[in-house]
Amino acid sequence: MLFRFSVMAVWSCGSFCKLANLMLSAPLKTDANANGVDPAEVQRYFIRHGRYTAGTATRYRPSLITANGIHQDLAKGLEIGTRFHSAAVVRLADAKPLRLGDTLKADGRWRLILFADRQPLAANTRLRALCEFLDQSLASPVRRFTPAPAAIDSVIDVRAVLQDDHRKAALEDVPLFLVPAKGRLGLRDYEKVFCPDTRSGNDIFDRRGIDRREGCMVVVRPDQYIGHVLPLEACSDLAAYFEGFMLPAA
Repeated sequence: MLFRFSVMAVWSCGSFCKLANLMLSAPLKTDANANGVDPAEVQRYFIRHGRYTAGTATRYRPSLITANGIHQDLAKGLEIGTRFHSAAVVRLADAKPLRLGDTLKADGRWRLILFADRQPLAANTRLRALCEFLDQSLASPVRRFTPAPAAIDSVIDVRAVLQDDHRKAALEDVPLFLVPAKGRLGLRDYEKVFCPDTRSGNDIFDRRGIDRREGCMVVVRPDQYIGHVLPLEACSDLAAYFEGFMLPAA
């Protein structure tokens, strides 16, 4: 597999320089006319620019691996070209509260996160149709770019976030593609399907501006930055995106 990376990061040193000046300045004295910086101002500036100082404020311009934002409204809080912004979820299989981003290890794999629409996991839903495409179609990027001996998620790891509470969603209704059989013994991986953390009030669909009516799929690059946002039915667009920089598996 070959990746042809051609990216440009957009950043500014202005914020860092200003923060450095604030940190190096003497604190404001009790005399209102004295020179100095109010410590509260330093605190406010640090909080406001926290993502920059943490090194996660980089934004990549459109390129082979960073798409344009034609469908950005489907996930307003997951901006293409920026670092994937995690949120609380509950894993369906065991009801374990997690941070979705913490489940995406930096192991060189691409991630495809499917945010379901309001339809249940019945037959003929868009989420089920997408899983069928990814699992069976010759145009599926998962099938085209994964070497035959390797696990189905070794190149593109597909995960799903349902809208239902984990106490209402049934694991047996989930498409088998989302619980793939892996390894020498063919054991199923039940750690790829999640639900919103409704108990904490941090519903990921609300926190990250996911369109509840339409749902969407979000491509996360191996460096944890967002490469694309697409409608659930945009199978051909998803295939074209990966074809732009990957070679079919031998």
